[in-house]
Amino acid sequence: MAFGILDRFLERGVRQGVLEVLRPDGTLRRFGTPQEGFPQVRIRLTDKSAESRILRDPRLGAAEAFMDGQLVVEEGDIMALVELLRANARWDRGGELHETKALKKIAGKVVTLIDGINKATSAKANIAHHYDVGNDLYRLFLDTEHMQYSCAYWPHAGMTLEEAQSAKLAHIAAKLAIEPGSRVLDIGCGWGGMAIYLAKNFDVSVKGITLSEEQLALARDRATEAGVAGRIDFELVDYRDLAARGDKFDRIVSVGMFEHVGQAQFARFFRDCATMLTDEGVMLMHTIGRMGGPGSTDAFTRKYIFPGGYIPALSETLVASEKVRLIATDVETLRLHYALTLREWYKRCVASKDAIVALMDERFYRMWIFYLAGATAAFESGGMCNYQIQYARSRHALPLTRDYLRENEKRLPGG
Repeated sequence: MAFGILDRFLERGVRQGVLEVLRPDGTLRRFGTPQEGFPQVRIRLTDKSAESRILRDPRLGAAEAFMDGQLVVEEGDIMALVELLRANARWDRGGELHETKALKKIAGKVVTLIDGINKATSAKANIAHHYDVGNDLYRLFLDTEHMQYSCAYWPHAGMTLEEAQSAKLAHIAAKLAIEPGSRVLDIGCGWGGMAIYLAKNFDVSVKGITLSEEQLALARDRATEAGVAGRIDFELVDYRDLAARGDKFDRIVSVGMFEHVGQAQFARFFRDCATMLTDEGVMLMHTIGRMGGPGSTDAFTRKYIFPGGYIPALSETLVASEKVRLIATDVETLRLHYALTLREWYKRCVASKDAIVALMDERFYRMWIFYLAGATAAFESGGMCNYQIQYARSRHALPLTRDYLRENEKRLPGG
């Protein structure tokens, strides 16, 4: 029974490119037709329970079957498999992966809303789940200079990951329009890459905040190594508590953190940012975003990757910021930049398989590369992108035209 249902699902889902499925009984089914630009993949299901597991929830079930060795990719790799399935249902051509029934979609949105309550106590635990697995893991695949765990910026072909992450920092710094003596807040500072970059290239003092103890310790070490520890104050503190203390900043930057805020906390986040920003202050927020309307967090991501996380649509982001009269002075959509970044991370993780397995275990390694493969497909064929939104409290805070952005960027390392 399960075999027939899965076959019908794959017949509809794989039309371009080829997927071969080898079952435990030795039978082989072939779906799709060869097509230039689409992968050819063969998978082997090692026991009958794998099919029912996938049918119950295709995304989570396939992930867990792959993690547990019930789904083995014999030709191609997990990146090619996910790419094949997603490319046959491109979001920008009206396609979707219709694997979820209406009732399950509603349940997913309810769970996302509950997760999004994301109080300070649960926020720290959620961050620890992903970021406190150990700095050694991230060193294996992130860029060597800045350790940026967020979308790089690829202004031209042939760049290395290191060059693209430096270009990202220059691009964001240019949008901050920093003035000498500015006090800068970095919300979700990670391992300190942005804060260190700003301290090295501008006459500023930087406050970097995180909820990850692992990140905090390494950020402080890296600032000392860079010779800028005296100009950066890293602290383990929630942005809500910082706002309650009454701290003020001339510039606020947040890169890859808004995805962890939670849907229910959007209004609070922007209210606190507006409170902390000086009257002539400028804020730059870089976040993963949905190109369609609001959605819900899939079960795999919620369970294994980012508990409490939610990818915002541009519409709900702007609605939340408008309530506190933050002026969206510039909005840029980065369409394929994260796909390029994720493919580099994936390649580095595959090359470091033995080291990752030694640090964690085989199941974690499979989970991690499934996550990177799925994310890549979401940015290449799905509805995901990145948004950079520049905010100001005063309409007089920035130059009247955008010319200053490129001028600032060209003067910076990586620009």
